[in-house]
Amino acid sequence: MTAPDAGVPPGEFSDAAVVMITRNEAGAIAKVLKDVQYFVPRAEVIVVDGSSDRTPEIAAAHGARVIPEPGGGPASALVAALRASDRPIIATIDADDTYPPEVLPAIIELVRCCFDVVGTDRLGFGKPATMPTSNYFANWMFNVIASIRARQRVRDVHTGMRAYRRPVIDRFTWDTTGLALPVDLMMWPIAAGLRVFEIPIEYRDRIGHTTLVRLPGTLWTLRRLLRPFRDDRGASS
Repeated sequence: MTAPDAGVPPGEFSDAAVVMITRNEAGAIAKVLKDVQYFVPRAEVIVVDGSSDRTPEIAAAHGARVIPEPGGGPASALVAALRASDRPIIATIDADDTYPPEVLPAIIELVRCCFDVVGTDRLGFGKPATMPTSNYFANWMFNVIASIRARQRVRDVHTGMRAYRRPVIDRFTWDTTGLALPVDLMMWPIAAGLRVFEIPIEYRDRIGHTTLVRLPGTLWTLRRLLRPFRDDRGASS
């Protein structure tokens, strides 16, 4: 596999975009954007926003390209973010400062050299101190189910920090109904035989209030994990 852009100088990321979706993250967005721009210089930074606070103004002032949320919920917003750039590598990160931006260069480099999708594993160093015990065991259960369905080890089906080769995003017709789209973003490439890799990270405490809806999110996760997978032609497998 050749690198998406073998001509990018060392330490620069003009072949990559870092995208995120935001909903009232005014307390965190400036720090997250500054960190992203520091660790992945020259990467395009895109924010798809559905906030009622100053998040979009702050994001624009810190150099992000801000796109209004298209409607239809977080899955539609995430797909819009993933498809907003034409750069060869697309990386995602949450806007609440829970993910370490210093890992972005590593996952982008792994996509450059070797893999179609590179995810991060929030549970790789054990239970994160910032993750409630109930969430930890729920994520552990999701990963066990995912591993059984995928017939290979899946370490974090719900992480919000991954890097993708551009053709992976374009290959599938993503199901934007409901919650838990990150499940499909991992499982469909695995089912299609693409090269997927995960690395452990330290998961941090968030800035601001969570928007997580636990019961609906759990039900949607199980629904996505247990239904037939789709290939690039929309067929089931």
